[in-house]
Amino acid sequence: MTQERIRTAGIVGFADLPNQVHRKSVKKGFEFTLMVVGESGLGKSTLVNSLFLTDLYSKRIIFPAKDLIKKTVSIETNCVEIEEKGVRLRLTVVDTPGFGDALNNDKCEESIINYVNNQYEAYLQDESGLNRRNIIDNRVHCCLYFISPYGRGLKPIDIKFMKALHNKVNIVPVIAKADTLTKTEIRNLKIRILDEIEENNIRIYQFPECDSDEDEDFVEMNKDLKESIPFAVIGSNTFIVKDGSRMIGRQYPWGVVEVENPEHSDFAKLRNMLIRTHMQDLKEVTRDIHYENFRSQKLSYSTSTSLNESNSGRSQVDDTDKIIREKDEELKRMQRQIEQLTKQQAMLAGLQKS
Repeated sequence: MTQERIRTAGIVGFADLPNQVHRKSVKKGFEFTLMVVGESGLGKSTLVNSLFLTDLYSKRIIFPAKDLIKKTVSIETNCVEIEEKGVRLRLTVVDTPGFGDALNNDKCEESIINYVNNQYEAYLQDESGLNRRNIIDNRVHCCLYFISPYGRGLKPIDIKFMKALHNKVNIVPVIAKADTLTKTEIRNLKIRILDEIEENNIRIYQFPECDSDEDEDFVEMNKDLKESIPFAVIGSNTFIVKDGSRMIGRQYPWGVVEVENPEHSDFAKLRNMLIRTHMQDLKEVTRDIHYENFRSQKLSYSTSTSLNESNSGRSQVDDTDKIIREKDEELKRMQRQIEQLTKQQAMLAGLQKS
């Protein structure tokens, strides 16, 4: 079958198909699930509130240090519906308080892995059910992993966690509290982290390659975002007035750190990537790669299980047939013995008469 591209002589109307998709999508609304993982005190909650200009953690309880010694990792989900210019976004933020806080963190990633798998399992069940029109997508589309700025790169717990989850979710590494580092320190730390990620064969989120016909501004932005990984960010919930302008920032004795200023942090780049430019790609990678891997593994496991069951059933049938054959042979042997005894008794009776 050959396919030829031709241009219509006039206006047919299918050029408006993108507008139809746009109207339908806006009417339906959008869903996005963001997971934040990292040690306590790295500013995860503050950054999320800064990203979406909301207060998702107003009821958060801070536990004393003595309660964290044997505390396990818990999963907290906060769901909020945000509307901007008529577009509705159902945002679910999955937080993991307790990660890395205990004395023994050997299995601190297990509850997070179970949560991610459970969301895939729930979506698979809904997708296989009768009512597939109103499926709620709670699959984790992106995981912001917070790296401490106080070390010299990745800690063993960082490597262990990312290796455990890189085949299940899009991991975006983030250097927390970047205002504690100089520009040179940030640059060196980024290089060190990327080298350790490559050495340990960790697969983080890969930005898609731009097509040749892409807008030049988008190509340049995509390139800039690639080069900024891992993002060095600052979070704040405080509005500060500077030179007559109101901005989100942090006030220090020596001056003001502007959260959205690209000279001060990568906060604006991270927000652009998550919301304005790559949210849809994060969802598509989750759907087409991570979820499909889970789905294929689940189906192959179910198939192998059914085959094992059928083979087990077949072996049970074979064992039953074998027992029946053995019983038949035993009956035939007993019949032959009875026939021989009958003949011997007849011969004895004939001898006695004679």
